[in-house]
Amino acid sequence: MSRPPYFGAKADNRRLRRIIAEDVDWSLHVVPCLSKLCLQSIVRSFEEKPIFEELPPLDRVFVQERLPTSLPLHVTANSVSDGVFWKRCCEQRWDICDPADYGHSWKRMFFERHVENIIELFIPDETEPRAVLEMVPLCKNYVKRLDISQLLPPIKEPEKKEEEEYGPELAGPSMDHFDFNILLKKLTKLEELHLVYRVKQCGMNFERTMFEMTDRDCESLAEALVSCKTLKLLRLHQSNIEDKKCRRLVRNLLDHPSLTELDLSHNVIGDKGAAAIGRLLARNKLETLNMCDNNIRGPGAEAIARALSVNSSLLSLNLRLNRVGDGGGRAIGEALLNNRTLLHLHLGANVVTGPSAVALSKVLVENGTLKSINLSCNNLGVDGGRALQEAMSHNTSVTECDIRLTQIDEQSVSFINKAVWTNQRPSKQQQQQQTANPSV
Repeated sequence: MSRPPYFGAKADNRRLRRIIAEDVDWSLHVVPCLSKLCLQSIVRSFEEKPIFEELPPLDRVFVQERLPTSLPLHVTANSVSDGVFWKRCCEQRWDICDPADYGHSWKRMFFERHVENIIELFIPDETEPRAVLEMVPLCKNYVKRLDISQLLPPIKEPEKKEEEEYGPELAGPSMDHFDFNILLKKLTKLEELHLVYRVKQCGMNFERTMFEMTDRDCESLAEALVSCKTLKLLRLHQSNIEDKKCRRLVRNLLDHPSLTELDLSHNVIGDKGAAAIGRLLARNKLETLNMCDNNIRGPGAEAIARALSVNSSLLSLNLRLNRVGDGGGRAIGEALLNNRTLLHLHLGANVVTGPSAVALSKVLVENGTLKSINLSCNNLGVDGGRALQEAMSHNTSVTECDIRLTQIDEQSVSFINKAVWTNQRPSKQQQQQQTANPSV
């Protein structure tokens, strides 16, 4: 009878007892650590008990990478800071996402575009205003710009062939488009507002009224602008705004504390509206004014020029595609003899001719502030070109001068372009020095 080998003796490995795991891939290395198990538990129960700010930075990243994007916004808005979670929310909802347009903030991008979508799909008397107001506490700290590309009108009911028993109904919809008066005063960090009163992809249902701001819209927006104290830029274009609406809007912007840029381009504003803009320039601290593609003629341009002669804040004036004529062109030229702040002037396609070119040539000689001037698509003629040529021989500040399609002779064009190029060299050298020595 053989005895088992004593302790320490060499044993037969085939006769030793072994433990074989049921999972062939099991290893001690795949056992999760306790901290990961805790974080996974936080992710699973986040809706009931959101825990985020208390976590260390690396653990926050772990949680953001695993939180479901379907969580309600009232849970995540003020609990989860900017980061991977909001990047996932944006990329899941929109095909094109560039945070550079939103101050490199994914969270700001999400809330701005989310609010924009709600407003653009808002149907008066159909959509509950509560859908917008409930978002305010969640988004007010992150929305700095709203770019509204469409505003829907009320649903048009079919016309009744016969009047009702008690006569036709006189009551119409309570509003014509979204009422900004309920929202803007609550967005305490809004700095830019871009609006277009139009309907995208209307197809065969096109009606002219779909592409204009109504009187009630103007009244509502004007009141809302007064309450939005942080607004710096207002762009309201392609909305069929005429003199009456322009004057109503301007009346509420006269004492605005922060507005520095106003864009009312591509509307139908005439001389009376331009006169209101002149009062705004004389009273407000605007730095940029864009009135491109309106119906401003000589009297309206003269009103703007009078304000320009005493204004000390405006840096850029764009009157392209109007009809200011030589009366307006000469008035603006005379105003710039007293103005020492305007840097950029655009008078392209304004039916100005040689007399305006002569008036503006005096500005090029005496005004050392103006940096760019655009007179393209005007019939300045040979005499106007020679006046500008003579003026540019004494000018050292203008680095951009657009005189395309102005009927100026080639010799004058060549001389003016050469003078502009000469003026550009010092500024380019200065830019190169600043690039090489950022601390300077």
